[in-house]
Amino acid sequence: MVSTTKAARATAAGGAPGSGATPGASLDPDAIALLDRVAGAIVERRLEVPAVLALESALPLSLVAGQALLFFEPFLGAILPAGDLRRFAKLIERREAVAALIQRIETGAEAAHRERRERKQRERDRRRGPGASE
Repeated sequence: MVSTTKAARATAAGGAPGSGATPGASLDPDAIALLDRVAGAIVERRLEVPAVLALESALPLSLVAGQALLFFEPFLGAILPAGDLRRFAKLIERREAVAALIQRIETGAEAAHRERRERKQRERDRRRGPGASE
């Protein structure tokens, strides 16, 4: 699965490597809710790996990334409503928001992966029947 080091997250969040800074600690609740919705949409479509890769590689260019989102607004309307997309474009210009989004994507991806694995295991157990043992 995708994993970002704590040092990279702390640095992206504006802290020093090893400082333990929590990404998104300075964001307001509305911004956090928006990041959660975006992360959920990404995880739901199983796009966490390309999304995290794009976010991490574009981190130094987060201002440009925010402007690019506005340019691609007509295409991205399927993921977010127009108002949320504009708020997200403005929010993504902040490095701590990018770090918080990456963290939420990774957390959601891990939970979804665990859920899929458990569902497969239950399905295997159901197919084996009640009397089967390993």
